[in-house]
Amino acid sequence: MNESAKAATGGRCRAAVLGSPIRHSLSPVLHRAAYAELGLTGWSYDRFEVDEAALPGFLAELGPEWAGLSLTMPLKRAVIPLLDEISETAASVEAVNTVVVTEDGRRVGDNTDIPGMVAALRERGIEEVGSAAVLGAGATASSALAALARVCTGEVVAYVRSQARAAEMRQWGARLGIEVRTADWADAAEALSAPLVIATTPAGTTDALAHAVPERPATLFDVLYDPWPTELAARWSMFGGAVVSGLDLLVHQAVLQVEQMTGRTPAPLEAMRKAGERALADR
Repeated sequence: MNESAKAATGGRCRAAVLGSPIRHSLSPVLHRAAYAELGLTGWSYDRFEVDEAALPGFLAELGPEWAGLSLTMPLKRAVIPLLDEISETAASVEAVNTVVVTEDGRRVGDNTDIPGMVAALRERGIEEVGSAAVLGAGATASSALAALARVCTGEVVAYVRSQARAAEMRQWGARLGIEVRTADWADAAEALSAPLVIATTPAGTTDALAHAVPERPATLFDVLYDPWPTELAARWSMFGGAVVSGLDLLVHQAVLQVEQMTGRTPAPLEAMRKAGERALADR
């Protein structure tokens, strides 16, 4: 094992991603690429199929070799009561996607999706926007609102399918300190003229909107990465608009996870991105 990394993390050198389903997760590809680039030859990163019922038992069996965990659905909220501490960022959206195991065995939760979104936008030159639109109202949409609270100075319009979801999005906005207006999904084509559009919906949901992309679109952040491009993203690019992909988000949030778990900074962003692109191309 790399001795400096071993010393920095108290001998902890094992990490993994948990979730259900987990088979198609790109996290092992990204984290292993980072370890290779950083020379962390003794480090391992695996994936485990773990649902909410199995999560307490999995955490109880973690040994001193564990440095951290990445969490995907459906575990991001289920893990919170099982942790010793969570960050303000994670608490703001009641979602944890990163658990760091400290040298004394404490489990600390964080959310790197939110700063990962902000970093992905800034990489494309988006530091601040006057308004934005969000397509969808699921768990990723709340993280999108938290990211917009850092970059959007005006109103956010969320396009949703139900009154219950609309109420949830307004509540998240109030909690995060951002002005959120909701609109019916039937009017979602109107969202595409916003300076920044964040699509948080499952694959295929926005395909019907592709025909409505304006002649001079601004920026689309589509959180999907497989299949890629989505019909909306392809049409957006064809019209000359800027597109931020789900892979951009995945890489930026993974960079932060690697740094937290290994104690090594900066994590190798480009090596991780290239590994992700190769993996997607092979699918």
